[in-house]
Amino acid sequence: MQLVVARIGRAHGIKGEVTVEVRTDEPELRLGPGAVLATEPATVGPLTIETGRVHSGRLLLRFEGVRDRTAAEALRNTLLIADVDPEQLPEDPDEYYDHQLVDLDVVLADGTEIGRITEISHLPSQDLFIVERPDGSEVMIPFVEEIVTGIDLEEQRAVIDPPPGLIDDSEAEIASARDAGDETPDAGDEN
Repeated sequence: MQLVVARIGRAHGIKGEVTVEVRTDEPELRLGPGAVLATEPATVGPLTIETGRVHSGRLLLRFEGVRDRTAAEALRNTLLIADVDPEQLPEDPDEYYDHQLVDLDVVLADGTEIGRITEISHLPSQDLFIVERPDGSEVMIPFVEEIVTGIDLEEQRAVIDPPPGLIDDSEAEIASARDAGDETPDAGDEN
């Protein structure tokens, strides 16, 4: 199985290094020196990682045969793709690869069907399940343990305990300081 593990960003310096937007939880495994990666577009690759380092919080890579800024800039926006054994699991039992989660049925603890995971969206603050409901609509479910209470790969399902309003807008609770009874005296009140 092929998985996108990074996207090449802009050139860094004049010696062929590039910044990369990491799209894997295991960059040390997938993006280490010597790794040979397929590319999208395929005509650019395969690319072999020669060196890697972190600079100012960003991963910088240099590929074999890429020696100057012009060659590095030509790689911009290329996707890096690794071959992954579909049976391989992350080391941490509470982590999952995207391909393991896509197509899982999403259900409530009582078994009520919510939908099917069609995509995992990786945001800076958290990951989201994009779930297609039986009626064709979509709902986004934060992949946090307070909401996603269980993942069962054998049963092919994710069990959730959503807060009111996450799945059904009619259950939403509106919280406002005004609704709680504002006990702050008005400027004209005398106390």
